[in-house]
Amino acid sequence: MSGPPRVKSMDFTQSEVRPVLGPAGNKARSVELRKPIGKPNSEKVQKSQDVDEFNGKKSPVTVTDHLALKVDSKWINGRAASILGQQKPNLSLNASCSSDASTDSSHSPSTGRISRRRVTLTPTMRRKQQCSPKERNAQKSFDGESEDIDLAKKRCAWVTSNTDPSYAALHDEEWGVPVHDDKKLFELLSFSTALAELTWPVILNKRHIFREVFLDFDPIAVSKLNEKKVATPGSPASSLLSELNLRAIIENARQICKIIDDLGSFEKYIWSFVNYKPIIGNFRYPRQVPIKTSKADTISKDLVRRGFRGVGPTVVYSFMQVSGITNDHLVSCFRYQECIAAGDLRDGDEGLKTMNDGKMAEEISELELGRAIDDLGFTT
Repeated sequence: MSGPPRVKSMDFTQSEVRPVLGPAGNKARSVELRKPIGKPNSEKVQKSQDVDEFNGKKSPVTVTDHLALKVDSKWINGRAASILGQQKPNLSLNASCSSDASTDSSHSPSTGRISRRRVTLTPTMRRKQQCSPKERNAQKSFDGESEDIDLAKKRCAWVTSNTDPSYAALHDEEWGVPVHDDKKLFELLSFSTALAELTWPVILNKRHIFREVFLDFDPIAVSKLNEKKVATPGSPASSLLSELNLRAIIENARQICKIIDDLGSFEKYIWSFVNYKPIIGNFRYPRQVPIKTSKADTISKDLVRRGFRGVGPTVVYSFMQVSGITNDHLVSCFRYQECIAAGDLRDGDEGLKTMNDGKMAEEISELELGRAIDDLGFTT
């Protein structure tokens, strides 16, 4: 007979290792390979709570935590009330804003924590925070952050920030302004003739040499110059233009003197072609501005007939533009209205002068009539 069945002792320390279904499939791992579960570190718990807050999940709050938060909130409220009671009631909003702005918040995506770092405010930063928007704009203008006043003005499209300063000054001060002085007209006509060889910036940068060589563009004085001496190689004039153009300027001065003798002034002759009123272009785009017109062609033909040299239609139209006979500033340019106003002012002065001359003539005629009546009365 067999004995009683043997009962195997259940020693859990010697139990067989059973396969455990892991989260990554049917791979089994032993219980011995598992990391021992230790006591949770307070720092790790805090980090997990921060991660949960960063991910939008709220970690469970225990009763102890709830009581601690309640006590802290009561202490904070009491502390804030005591601080506010000690401070003056007329605290400015700017001060609170500046104190809030003095700290900068930064967020760490790895830990989910929001940290604050102290920012040292400079006197300029404090001033900008406490100023109103209007004062900030004014401060920007003083600090050089706003645009320059001159650059803010809308000019013709061919005048840019890279344009030569002398040419920009010509555009802003002379180009398109009606000119009625004979010397000035002769100077601008000579410069327009020189455009066949030089550009406006080069001419303007040598303007003082031109005036020295051509005696401030006095037509009478220039007409008496010796062409051979002026055009001699090595002379100051020879460094400006070719001999052909130098001779043309001297010959044009002689023809202007003839016009002055016939009509009284060159200004009266040249402005008679436009009925003594500037031509307004009213152009919106640079491509609309012509290089010559039928009016310029008419003036050119008459000048050539009188003996002028180097005065083709293109040269004449450039002269008309710079002397204000025509106003070719774009309508968006700030000089457009100013040149029109300058022409209207001239017309007003001329009208007033004509009116005064008429009144003086009437007074003279009345005075003469009275004298004649008196003489007639004495004779009778």
